Amino acid sequence: MITFFLNGQEVSEHNIQPDMTVLRYLRTRQSLTGTKEGCGSGDCGACSVLAGEMHNGEWHYRAINSCITFLAQIDGKSLITVEALANGSELHPAQQAMVDKHGSQCGFCTPGIIMSLTALFENTPSDKTFTLHEIYDALSGNLCRCTGYKPIIDAAKSMKSYPGKVKAEIWTPSSTSPSNKGETSNEEGQSWSARTESELKEILAHHPDARIVAGATDLALEVTQMNRRINKLVAINQIDSLKTISEDANYITIGGAASLTDCEKVLEAHFPEFAQLLERFAARQVRNNGTMGGNIANASPIGDAPPVLIALNADIEIAGANGNRWIPLDTFYLDYKKTLLQTGEYIRAIRIPRREACEHLKVYKISKRIEDDISAVLLAIKVKVQGGQITAVRTGFGGMAAIPKAGAAIEAALINQPMTVETFRKAGEKASEDFQPFSDVRATAGYRIQVTQGLLEKAALEILNPESVSRVEQIFTTTLSAKDVVNTYDPQENNNA
Repeated sequence: MITFFLNGQEVSEHNIQPDMTVLRYLRTRQSLTGTKEGCGSGDCGACSVLAGEMHNGEWHYRAINSCITFLAQIDGKSLITVEALANGSELHPAQQAMVDKHGSQCGFCTPGIIMSLTALFENTPSDKTFTLHEIYDALSGNLCRCTGYKPIIDAAKSMKSYPGKVKAEIWTPSSTSPSNKGETSNEEGQSWSARTESELKEILAHHPDARIVAGATDLALEVTQMNRRINKLVAINQIDSLKTISEDANYITIGGAASLTDCEKVLEAHFPEFAQLLERFAARQVRNNGTMGGNIANASPIGDAPPVLIALNADIEIAGANGNRWIPLDTFYLDYKKTLLQTGEYIRAIRIPRREACEHLKVYKISKRIEDDISAVLLAIKVKVQGGQITAVRTGFGGMAAIPKAGAAIEAALINQPMTVETFRKAGEKASEDFQPFSDVRATAGYRIQVTQGLLEKAALEILNPESVSRVEQIFTTTLSAKDVVNTYDPQENNNA
């Protein structure tokens, strides 16, 4: 049986399909139809709800995509839908602001937008206003095709002007997080929500074919987009030991089930270039659920985190019934979608060496959209420069091969060479030795090679001129207003790019 709170009321379920999504459950089992189904893939945000976890005696809520979240992942949590926001006839500030600023036309996307704005409102101290960047970030996972974003952004800006009731007075559960062994089963299969690693290992020992799910932001697409069924599912997002993030003198260690949102603070402190990538990685709802370990285990050749982690010389800890072992991440991938993970094993942690003096990290993602898109090429390069010489170099590439991998010939052409643009230009000529990329709808093989060469040259220019800022970075800096962004954009220049 799994137990959770739904709009403040405790709910228990035991006869549930293992791959039942939260969206399908809300609409078909609870008749809560305010939560809409749009894309079914976590792109449009119409299905957004709030998921809460108990920390230090208080519930903390984040917006998630219910269409790609399995019900097993909600065990022990508090779930809030748009139906629960109003306090009688008094609307939540997010709702009232949208009404007053005319932020809705057809209204299909509006419930999801309301939930994203509610998360922004509730997670911001009452004495603090929202920056434009925070508003953009909160809405980055919500599409609206008919209203236009200006009135929606105006609504977000004005939320603080409404007194409103906060969550503690409206829909906080009357008790603490339910404690039970989360398990459901029916004729279609079983699901579990493990609370400890010991429990996880026991489940995997008896059910080695169970699919492990942390954030489900990719796995759930098998159900919603490919019409596949998952008969055995074990959720690990409730295991505290897999969600810890720690630092010591030598390493930053990130738990395999730590969400991308939880990773942001530590990455910003040590690797701001990596943290900046996360904003383009996916929308806020996806980052609230998706995990670093899941992005690695997915083994996609265009996953965003693995190339950066390879460039940072990261190791991963693999755990299972036979014990734990640490391996370099660059040895983890064997072939397309094939890894060293054995049956019953999982990624326990990611360990990143601390940054050394004189080390430069550059991370570039090339995609058709700036945000929330699959990369055509991702390049990460870490260079150590001493006395004008390159004394150490490490690269990581995505979209260039069947697996994320380093560029050995490129690295060999850079090491012990002078730190010049010409050095990087010559190293770029080795790209075709390291990679024989494929052509697909995102880019041709020749384009990928050419882009790699250009990005290497760009890295050299930026390392040599650290104060330089690209126009894309300038456009998305938090100091620009929406008007500034519009005025900075030049369609003719974009067409010529």
